[in-house]
Amino acid sequence: MRLVLASSSPRRASLLKQIGLSFITDPAAINEEISGWQKPSELALELAVMKGRAVAGRNPDSLVIAADTVVWLKNQLLGKPSDATQAADMLNRLSGNTHSVFTGVYVAKTDGTGVPESDFSFFERTKVTFSTLSDGEIDAYISVAKPYDKAGSYGIQDDLGSLFVSKIEGDYYNVVGFPLNSFYQNLRKWMPAVHHLLFPAGS
Repeated sequence: MRLVLASSSPRRASLLKQIGLSFITDPAAINEEISGWQKPSELALELAVMKGRAVAGRNPDSLVIAADTVVWLKNQLLGKPSDATQAADMLNRLSGNTHSVFTGVYVAKTDGTGVPESDFSFFERTKVTFSTLSDGEIDAYISVAKPYDKAGSYGIQDDLGSLFVSKIEGDYYNVVGFPLNSFYQNLRKWMPAVHHLLFPAGS
């Protein structure tokens, strides 16, 4: 059984490698503009499921892992900025406030035709508090980091965005893009045989 990461995110790939998994990447091309969701956790889950199911059909006899991360501040969704102006607006709104990062995860074990024979999904929430940022700090960060591929316009793990975070409540790796502990625990609960195959020492 091969592992497939349904994502082009280098951060998610790095986290899965960190826990010793070998996999191929097969990003899903889906329309992420969906309606009808009531909570940010529902949106993150729905996007993860859509990505995973889109990739499952072309990967028989595989374990497909998909995820999506959203940033939520004061009942508003902060997506990926399209330009520097939008990035600065997001960072100004995050400055001095606490926001939530939701990651939805979908895992499917496919049969010989690519149909999921078993699957599960879950979400993880982490609260992140920013210190107060000056306009100069925001402009300098955007010019160096160019955070246009990051929800909320910042990264916590690989650039100066880490300097903005004064407090975290919850799983740090969830903010990076993939909640490792929850994945490990849910895999053991819902797919014990697969868990034993991937993590024999922890079964």
